[in-house]
Amino acid sequence: MEAVLAIAIGVLTGSGVYLLLRPRTFQVIMGLTLISYAVNLFIFSMGRLKVDSEPVLIAGVASTLANTADPMPQALVLTAIVIGFAMTALFLVVMLASRGLSGTDHVDGEERAREAGE
Repeated sequence: MEAVLAIAIGVLTGSGVYLLLRPRTFQVIMGLTLISYAVNLFIFSMGRLKVDSEPVLIAGVASTLANTADPMPQALVLTAIVIGFAMTALFLVVMLASRGLSGTDHVDGEERAREAGE
């Protein structure tokens, strides 16, 4: 289970970095989204991966503590998902406004400089 999660985090991170280095705005936004998913999975894995464990501690039973997953990373990931969704929506609105004003969706502006030079 840990190997599958580690591979998934690695693939998401690698794909996110690849898309982050692309010249188009939408690809950069998708790269940031993939990297945020990879970070969410990493934080979620810090709370121990347990199968068939109780989500809530039973009062007075000390042996249950060793068998439960930590709820704090789960709460952090849930908060990060909501913030990431809002950030992606904001980036898409800014991308559309930028494309409307400049007429291109290139991040570095090289295509605009090539059109002016020709």
